[in-house]
Amino acid sequence: MSKEEEYTSDSGSDFTEFWIDWFLGTKGNEYFVDIDVEYITDKFNLTGLYQEVEKIPQVIDVITDGLKIEELTDEEREILEFNARLLYGLIHSRYIITARGLTKMLEKYKNADFGYCSRVFCQLQHLLPVGLSDTTGVSAVKLYCPKCEDLYNPKSSRHSLIDGAFFGTSFPGMFLQAFPHLVPQHSTERYVPKIFGFNLHDYSKIARWQELQRIKLETSLINKGINTRNVPNGFKINNEENEIDDEIDGN
Repeated sequence: MSKEEEYTSDSGSDFTEFWIDWFLGTKGNEYFVDIDVEYITDKFNLTGLYQEVEKIPQVIDVITDGLKIEELTDEEREILEFNARLLYGLIHSRYIITARGLTKMLEKYKNADFGYCSRVFCQLQHLLPVGLSDTTGVSAVKLYCPKCEDLYNPKSSRHSLIDGAFFGTSFPGMFLQAFPHLVPQHSTERYVPKIFGFNLHDYSKIARWQELQRIKLETSLINKGINTRNVPNGFKINNEENEIDDEIDGN
């Protein structure tokens, strides 16, 4: 029996549908799409994964219904279930950049299954999942906004536990290349903090300039032998205000 035949079950698809449906229906796995069994059992799509997942033939049987896990011990079942979720995630990152996988992710994107951008000026732009590394255990999945081109953490703590390698670093780029009509027009709006109508940056700059002028004025008076403690506050304020007015008028 060939490896491919070994991976393919003869017992029908009842358990296949059960395992994949169970996995996709588990809370926290809403970002995933269902992978075609033919894609999972294709040896070419498993290239490089034998070093990352143990007992791949058995694990694939768990996913595709070829192994009756109820006959295993609790320890064996736990190990195989863990490896099955790991293998499914790793294959998932490859599947979603295929033509069929991109189409399935498109439906989830349209339904906003990955959420909306929390930035106000992005106006509820739909997000895309992305990994910061293609290696497992490095970083959790992030959400990419095509409008502001920034990354965000998932709002749900369940989603924040998903490994980013299960979506890979290339997915958003491949997705927008495949569906260029979905590339949004970038927002040029930016929020500028204000204090009483003045931009915060300009206000702070004027405040620092005022303080510098006050120090210069006080230093000049001291050098002339004038005790600044006996100078009315109004004298110094008026001089500062006049200098500021002159500076603003000059600009």
